[in-house]
Amino acid sequence: MDNFLERKISQRFRTYDENGNGFIERIDFEMSVARLAEEFGHESESPARQRLLDLSLGLWEHLLQVADTNTDGRISESEYKAAFASGLLESAETFDQGYVPFLCAIMDIADEDGDGKLSVTDEIRWTGAMMHLSEEDAREGFRRLDLDEDGFITTHELLEAIRAYYFDNSPDSPGYWLLGPLKP
Repeated sequence: MDNFLERKISQRFRTYDENGNGFIERIDFEMSVARLAEEFGHESESPARQRLLDLSLGLWEHLLQVADTNTDGRISESEYKAAFASGLLESAETFDQGYVPFLCAIMDIADEDGDGKLSVTDEIRWTGAMMHLSEEDAREGFRRLDLDEDGFITTHELLEAIRAYYFDNSPDSPGYWLLGPLKP
C-alpha cells in the first residue's frame, strides 16, 4: 500500500471510530446509523433506518472476519490497514457490488425528496452526522464532487467519488475530497 492510500485509509478509519477510542467496534456502526437517521427524522422503526443498520452491521461483520486478526472483537487501525493491504478491496467492480446497496440506503435517508440528488445542505447534514465532517469540509467536498456544477450531487457522482477515494491516487480526483482534506 502506498503512502497516499495509507493516509486515506487512516482517515476513513477515523470516521468509523465514533467514540475515538482507537478501535472500530460494532457500537461505532450502530451509533453512526442512529445519528444519520435522527438527523433526517427517521425514528427507530423507520424501514430506511433499519435497512441502513442491517447493511452497516453486515459490513461490520465482514470487516470483523477479515481484519480482526487477534479476535478481540474490535479492529485497530493497524488491523484495518492490513486488511486493505491484503486485498479487502479487490477491484472497482467488486467494490461496487458491495458498496452500491450501502450508498442507496444512505440516500434513502439523506435524499428526503427521493430524486436521487443531494443538495449542499443534504451533504453537510449526512457527512456531518455519519462521518463527523465539518461544514467547511463538506461544502468544499460538495463543490468538488458536483462535477456538472448543477448544484446537486447525484448517487452516481457520489459513487464515482467514493470509488475514486479508494482506487485513484491523484490528488486532483474528486474522491480525494470525499472526507475533507487528507491529513499528512
